[in-house]
Amino acid sequence: MQYDQIKRRKFLGGLSRAGFIGLLPTGMIIPEADPHQEGNVFLTEPYLQNLSVKGVTIMWVNSEKSYNWVEINKKGEAPRKITTAKHGLNQAYNRINKIRINNLVPDTEYEYKVFSKEIREFKPYKVTFGKVIEKGPFTFKTPPVREKELKFVVFNDLHNHPEIVPTLLNKFAPEKDYDMVVYNGDSFDWVDAEGPILKDVIAPSNQMFSTSIPFVMVQGNHEPRGNFARHMFDYFDYPGDRCYYAFTRGPVRFIVLDSGEDKADTDPEYSDLVAFDPYREEQALWLAGEIENPEFKKAAFRVVLIHIPPFHGNGWHGEKHCAKLFNPLLNKGKVDLAISGHTHKYATHPADQSTHQYPMVIGGGWGSGPEPAKGGTRTIIKVDATEKQLKMRMYIDNGNVVGSFDIDRKGK
Repeated sequence: MQYDQIKRRKFLGGLSRAGFIGLLPTGMIIPEADPHQEGNVFLTEPYLQNLSVKGVTIMWVNSEKSYNWVEINKKGEAPRKITTAKHGLNQAYNRINKIRINNLVPDTEYEYKVFSKEIREFKPYKVTFGKVIEKGPFTFKTPPVREKELKFVVFNDLHNHPEIVPTLLNKFAPEKDYDMVVYNGDSFDWVDAEGPILKDVIAPSNQMFSTSIPFVMVQGNHEPRGNFARHMFDYFDYPGDRCYYAFTRGPVRFIVLDSGEDKADTDPEYSDLVAFDPYREEQALWLAGEIENPEFKKAAFRVVLIHIPPFHGNGWHGEKHCAKLFNPLLNKGKVDLAISGHTHKYATHPADQSTHQYPMVIGGGWGSGPEPAKGGTRTIIKVDATEKQLKMRMYIDNGNVVGSFDIDRKGK
């Protein structure tokens, strides 16, 4: 694949032209070197995905194909080497690294380092290696088995403006008082290269939290656009290798739905290359089973993450199809809150017994012009869930609260 052939000098040159170097977290800036020099470098810090009481996925990206592993240990213990193997083959000769670590101990702090050993030549009976590079140590903590409180924040509609993440986190969550971050769709205008994925999501996440706190990537209607969109999924760890799924953290059962494109599949804009109607129908069949899942039913709260809101949007085909397929099931499942974006105009909508029988919050987003006020206003949504109550607050840049819900646990 084309992105497998990226060389260090070409990549750094591209990043420099894109202004990426100035956005890299401390410690990620690559010193100047001979432009003819080849060699493996880290293009990202490690970033956590799918943290649970007993497991975590650690990801990072290199400039060259390598053999990759993680060394992890509890504080004060010797590290153990972890690789990811499939069909008996350790993960190797790749640049995008996805190492799943299982059998961890709940409520325990771990220390880890990541390693990459460049593979310069890979023949059937002889492999020529280059140097070993490493990053770390970093730390993270597994949640307890009964996590009584969960705090998370939600961004949406960044549209290639990564500075929004550190700006709003520094202002509204400087103490890192969150257990998880959600990117709820349209982090990009489109995806036509690796650079924007690293620059506009992974770099600001690395800078602020992601070596120790996981993030969740939700598919919007702009992520499917562009000639690199089909490779984007390699850079994140989706449970079940799909963009719709459910997971539990603390008192919350999360339902992640992929709302797809906002126009009909037959729209000329998509050049006959999409099939979102049957994809949404597939999700509805899955959702019908999920709302009968004991994990769903016993959760104190049920929160839906979906980029295009099923109501209160632009009324285009994608929204209507989501409302038709998903809303009856969300009503039946008695979800407690749906969090969306897409409109770029922040809003809250209380439960309506005639349509959505659950409250909805729609985050603001970057506008169509050079300033956020031109077409939208950026927001950060903060949610604090205990076993008794879920509190949601939505903030805009000036510190004002522009939406809130206090939701008590329903009687069982």
